[in-house]
Amino acid sequence: MIERRKLERIDVDEVAYISGDGASLRCRVVNMSEEGAAVELPSKRHVASTFKLMLEKDRIIRSCLLVWLSGNLIGVSFEDL
Repeated sequence: MIERRKLERIDVDEVAYISGDGASLRCRVVNMSEEGAAVELPSKRHVASTFKLMLEKDRIIRSCLLVWLSGNLIGVSFEDL
């Protein structure tokens, strides 16, 4: 598969939370770069096209755009760069 990302993603294993529409969902970030991340959801489910993502570790809230989904994994780009 051809790598299309501008920046290399670094493997991480961080607890995070997706928030939007008045609800919050615990998830796990599996890899990350300055521009985006791959996020593992607890199960396959609908996710809004835009939402907030907060890593439990650093508590920085990032505005995200859904780029792809595959089963319970989603790819996001960070909008607030």
